[in-house]
Amino acid sequence: MSTPGPGRPKLAVWKFASCDGCQLTLLNCEDELIPLAGAVEIAYFPEATRAVVEGPYDVSLVEGSITTPDELERIQQVRETSRRVITIGACATSGGIQALRNFADVAEFRSIVYAHPEYISTLDRATPISAHVQVDFELRGCPINKVQLLEVLSAELQGRTPRVPRHSVCVECKRRGNVCVTVAHGTPCLGPVTQAGCGALCPSFDRGCYGCFGPQDTPNTASMANRLRTHGMSEPEVVRIFRTFNAASEAFLRESERHESGAVDGEEP
Repeated sequence: MSTPGPGRPKLAVWKFASCDGCQLTLLNCEDELIPLAGAVEIAYFPEATRAVVEGPYDVSLVEGSITTPDELERIQQVRETSRRVITIGACATSGGIQALRNFADVAEFRSIVYAHPEYISTLDRATPISAHVQVDFELRGCPINKVQLLEVLSAELQGRTPRVPRHSVCVECKRRGNVCVTVAHGTPCLGPVTQAGCGALCPSFDRGCYGCFGPQDTPNTASMANRLRTHGMSEPEVVRIFRTFNAASEAFLRESERHESGAVDGEEP
């Protein structure tokens, strides 16, 4: 990564609406943090330090979705002060679990949950960072994979494209020698339409994939949904399985809405 000025490249880590899990993934790199800290200047990272070095920043890692008017303004400021913006995690790349608000009446929720809803300033929708500013790279996952994160940062330092797989979780299952949970047990699994990155964690423990890393590069969600119905899922259950960590990602959103609207009525499962 080329540096606009003298010294090490400046790295900033920003938080928007999220659980902090992806930032913790960076802290959990442990031994790898020592050489990383020597290669870059961690200029802004409130999760780890109160010290702040003023921008502009060479690379900004952004966690979280946009859910408030204040965040709408702040993400613009982050973009203006950052040469490269990399979004990390399902919240930042697809709106996250909080994007479930996009399918409901937020005003009704607010009136039920809060004693004084008039004090709450929020948006009707939770949206990914890319809906508001240019993003240079998206790293998926809930949470992200630390090996992939280190690969992305290394690629930035070396001025190359990150080598992050876009194929499905099924490839990871094959590499681990897992018996397919769907074929062997009839367990519903989103592995065929979900991007690799978790190491096939759930199928390795005889559980179906929940789609934590979002859609893979060529997801056939319609075929996947038909297979889920073959294994006993009702239409509401198919909707729910596509509405988890990446509910607002285009492929999962489209398929969940297709089943919610009844557009598949009369199709052979």
